[in-house]
Amino acid sequence: MKQQTIALIAHDGKKPEMVGFVKDHFDILSKAKLIATGTTGSYIRQTGLDVELKLSGPKGGDAQIAALAAEGQIDAILFFRDPLGKHPHEPDIQMLMRVCDVYDVPLGTNPAAAELILKGLCQNKA
Repeated sequence: MKQQTIALIAHDGKKPEMVGFVKDHFDILSKAKLIATGTTGSYIRQTGLDVELKLSGPKGGDAQIAALAAEGQIDAILFFRDPLGKHPHEPDIQMLMRVCDVYDVPLGTNPAAAELILKGLCQNKA
C-alpha cells in the first residue's frame, strides 16, 4: 500500500490548534507524506515532522494544494479554517473546497473531522 499524502492548512487563528492536533496524532502523521501551506508548515516542522512547504495560503498555497488534489496526488486535506474571520484569499479557499467535493478528497475543517479522517485513512491502509 502506498504512503498516504495529507495536506495541512490552518488560518492564523487556528495554527496553534493545528500544531496541537499534529502533536496529538504524531505517530499517524509521521508515517504519511505531509504537504502544507508555508506558514502552517513551518510551525508543523517545529514538531519534528518532515513537511513539504508550498506558498502561504494568501500567496497561492491553497491553490497549489487544490491543484495536487485535482491531480489525485493528495489523499486528504486537513484545513483548520477560521469561519468567523475575513480572508482576502476567500476565492482560493472556496476553490479548494470545491475541488475536494468534485474529486472526492476528504476535507476536515476542524479537529473532530480531521481525527475521523485520520482514523479512516488508517483503516483503509490496514
